[in-house]
Amino acid sequence: MNPPLLAICFYMTHAQVLLSEPRQIQLRKFSNSSGQIQTSGDTMIKSLLFLLLVAVANAKRFQRCEWAHKLKDSGMDGYRNVSLADWVCLTKWESGYDTMKTHHNNDGSTDFGIFQINNRWWCNDKIMSFRNGCQINCKDLLSDDVTVAINCAKRVVRDPQGIAAWYGWRNHCQGRDLTPYLDGCGL
Repeated sequence: MNPPLLAICFYMTHAQVLLSEPRQIQLRKFSNSSGQIQTSGDTMIKSLLFLLLVAVANAKRFQRCEWAHKLKDSGMDGYRNVSLADWVCLTKWESGYDTMKTHHNNDGSTDFGIFQINNRWWCNDKIMSFRNGCQINCKDLLSDDVTVAINCAKRVVRDPQGIAAWYGWRNHCQGRDLTPYLDGCGL
């Protein structure tokens, strides 16, 4: 589990106890640096909000057109004869445009990030990595800075399978009209 999310779960559990059983918990009062009196409950709530902001800051779920523009600006339109609509469709079905998405497969491997790059072949997570074709750490794919993910996706499509390496593309995009994926994006 993501460390910030684990911390949030811990704090939420304790905040729930604090809120559901107020008679059993004694709150200590103390003064902060500006002389205001606070309770330990106030501090816990502020800590929870801070941790929630940290977790959200590390994740990004792109909007469809925002993502299409990012891909175009990164040279993905027509890269290895793969259309921009194909890339947008692929990532819609692989991750829902979510940079923090992970998926554990039946074979024990894991897919990471917005492109769902697999640790068996393309990245190293120190658990299962046979090839590490992109020469990256899998956690680098879990970032709102998608540069590493885009570069790795470019590496994947240079392999003989090309874009067909992704099940999401084969099952939902291949041979279909993909114009709706770019509609209204001004591209």
